Amino acid sequence: GLVNTVVGQLLQGVRRRGGPFGALEKLSAGSYYEHVKISEPDEFDIMLTMPVPRLQLDACDATGAFYYVTLKRNPREMYLSRFLDEEGKLSALEMLEALRKIIKEEVKNISTAEVTVTRKKPGCPAITLQIKKPPSEISVDIILALKVNQSWPHSTKDGLPVGEWLGTKVKKNFRYEEFYLVAKQNKEEKVLRGNTWRLSFSHIEKKIITNHGNGKTCCESEGVRCCRKDSLKLLKYLLQQLKTKHQKELQKFCSYHVKTAFLHSCARWPHDEDWRWEDLDRCFSRYLEYFLECLQNSQLPHFFIPQYNLLSQNDRTSQNFLTREINYQINNRFPIFQQ
Repeated sequence: GLVNTVVGQLLQGVRRRGGPFGALEKLSAGSYYEHVKISEPDEFDIMLTMPVPRLQLDACDATGAFYYVTLKRNPREMYLSRFLDEEGKLSALEMLEALRKIIKEEVKNISTAEVTVTRKKPGCPAITLQIKKPPSEISVDIILALKVNQSWPHSTKDGLPVGEWLGTKVKKNFRYEEFYLVAKQNKEEKVLRGNTWRLSFSHIEKKIITNHGNGKTCCESEGVRCCRKDSLKLLKYLLQQLKTKHQKELQKFCSYHVKTAFLHSCARWPHDEDWRWEDLDRCFSRYLEYFLECLQNSQLPHFFIPQYNLLSQNDRTSQNFLTREINYQINNRFPIFQQ
């Protein structure tokens, strides 16, 4: 409730200014809104989305995830032209900086809570708010995203393997939906100019996790309960606890690795009978084995962009470390769950 109030007031203030951010919309994302949050709700992800005219997307590398954005025609309002670089590409960095400046000014007008904007982290696409709520604090990541209503990029053609799991009709309907581009630098670029954008399908991920059953009544009041989301929560918790103990060694890992492995596991074992609630032990072990397989092979394809590998060969050391830690937990009956 507090987060909704603060973000609502902030969004109103930003919109009132008109200009480039006058049409921003709120889109909630992340584990809290997918109902797979594993601890106190003290971290939230909020996307502020901007509808844009037709865009030309040019891949900036072989991953199929990062793009340069140019406007196909002059928009009715010229508000985006101020963010074009010398090559006519839309600068994610400049847009993010402009929004950050406005948000820093607008938080001063919020009287319902004590809100501050944290220092910028290099390469991070989020503007992070800290909301004081004694005895703790709530962290809110605000992510700027372009809302694009056109065909999904070619790199997604063989992604979203949900045909056997959710059905080909559901898959087709998903692909008719908009997609988003978040202001994220591609760190593989030799010169970081801040003009790359990364594809985001968090809204589809949220829909998949919320309606996760092969049978249409899975986990509904009239349906049979499955253990998919409980398996995801367990592995999220395991990674979170290990990251707390080994921050330096595991800093490259995040819950998105676990979520992607989960989506692939659901596609691999598509039927509700594969995830019966009473088989949680076995199902979690199977999912964990798949995740270990990904770590051992340094291969975890993005669920929507199969050519985009979320595990780099350059991070073999941290992948081997996480593998050893997980195997220790398995061999000792998960002492970390008892703590």
